[in-house]
Amino acid sequence: MTEITEPTSPSSGPFPAPSSAPGASARAEWTEIVKTVAIALALSMVLRVLLFQPFTIPSSSMEPGLVTGDYIVVSKFSYGWSRASLPFNLPLIPGNGRLLGHGPARGDVVVFRLPRDPKQTWVKRVIGLPGDRVQVTGGAVSVNGVVIPQTAEGLTRDFDAPLREVLQVRETQPSGKTYVTYDGGSGLPGDDTGVYLVPAGNYFMMGDNRDNSLDSRWPGTVGVGLLPAKNIIGKAEIVVGSWNEGAALIKPWTWLNLRGNRFFKPIH
Repeated sequence: MTEITEPTSPSSGPFPAPSSAPGASARAEWTEIVKTVAIALALSMVLRVLLFQPFTIPSSSMEPGLVTGDYIVVSKFSYGWSRASLPFNLPLIPGNGRLLGHGPARGDVVVFRLPRDPKQTWVKRVIGLPGDRVQVTGGAVSVNGVVIPQTAEGLTRDFDAPLREVLQVRETQPSGKTYVTYDGGSGLPGDDTGVYLVPAGNYFMMGDNRDNSLDSRWPGTVGVGLLPAKNIIGKAEIVVGSWNEGAALIKPWTWLNLRGNRFFKPIH
């Protein structure tokens, strides 16, 4: 092992006498570090405000596609920007419209601010567009008088409530977009509704866990009601990872309590 030797005095070896240069160099280095961190934070904020934002799924209303503990990424630029897209719902974008964007398509999974309480963010699937007539009959959803085709795919257990048996039902939109929903049985609340006429600038939303979702089938005082376009934050794109029950940011010992089969799963 090579030993480092230091001179006992400025004149006892080949090293130059100390000067103020090391202190100045250290200050310059710290300045560069601070600048780098500031730029990184600024870029992160720009990405979060304008392009992508992460969210954690807190409930089971979108099972089986999204489950409690999923960590998802939402694309803001997919639909443009509104007041709801900004941090803290800041009123920097006037009116009820959206900038540089278009509305979601039927079948898209959307994260939005709850109309009655914009501090809350919810996630549901778009079923009805502006001008559509939506009705649920016997658990089957129809849009403009046409039933969305359903295919039974067998019984399973609710992810968050294993004692609850549900039927997996695949729905296929006219566009070809397909996804699996849960049906908890017949004759349950929300299985039979009147006809909802979706007004301009609004959307009809439903959870995939059909018998465990407060959505547009219920009025805004209870569920979502009809969702104004201005409340949409963005399109849910991908599940980045997922944590088992009990994991929390303030509990470092739970950070590795992961679900290994739910990494980088596209949201359909």
